[in-house]
Amino acid sequence: MPGVLTVVSQKGGVGKTTTAVNVAAAMARRGIKTLLVDVDPQGAVRHALGVRDTPPYGLADFLLEGRPLSDVVQASGLPWLRVVTAGTIAERGDHGEFLHAVSTPGRLAELTERAVRRGHLVVVDTPPGLGPVTRAVLGVSDLVIIPMQCEPLALQTSGQLLRGIAEASAGRPSLAVAGIVMTMFEAGNPMCERIVRLVREELPPELVYDVVIPRSSAASEAIAAGQPLVLRSPDDPAARAYMALADIIASQLP
Repeated sequence: MPGVLTVVSQKGGVGKTTTAVNVAAAMARRGIKTLLVDVDPQGAVRHALGVRDTPPYGLADFLLEGRPLSDVVQASGLPWLRVVTAGTIAERGDHGEFLHAVSTPGRLAELTERAVRRGHLVVVDTPPGLGPVTRAVLGVSDLVIIPMQCEPLALQTSGQLLRGIAEASAGRPSLAVAGIVMTMFEAGNPMCERIVRLVREELPPELVYDVVIPRSSAASEAIAAGQPLVLRSPDDPAARAYMALADIIASQLP
């Protein structure tokens, strides 16, 4: 089951990092060796997993300073889950050098290829949008998940993302969209239900997961506590949805 699964979104605030963290944790709960890599210089994965600041090294330090993987791969609260945080770049105001290093072919591919060779599923959290960094990550990816908030702009942003991913796949024929997952869904909310219906009507059915992620206060509480929702509140509806999503994704992996 090793491979590279990347989580992308057109904009922030749609549950991208929450999806990456909980899918990775749900995979690890299944006994799948999983490596979660944070390529977003904001460094939210570290907080969502409660990873300690010591050692502070992460992806930026691997790319820019040549730190060995043994310095940047850290343990998490799950035996089968390891994490590479964004690293010290999260504390800097200028991300230009880091963005250039990620988007330059070489070291990022080295990291993902070594992890895959060792039998890991690599889950990558990317910055919002389809800039050079996200495109570089797509260049080493096998599958893409697109979290999409149940809001009126959902169809517009989905079209932009799908076109960008199609362009990126020209250089990586094995790259495929695993699916779009609707997030922050509120049952009984007419707008949310209409958006989900429209997305499923307008896009090919195989591109939109049947699973939807409900809005959940427990998800925010889990992030604040530095724990994946699927571990902190496994009976929460959103946690159950993420575990169901992970089951489907597991069946899609090479």
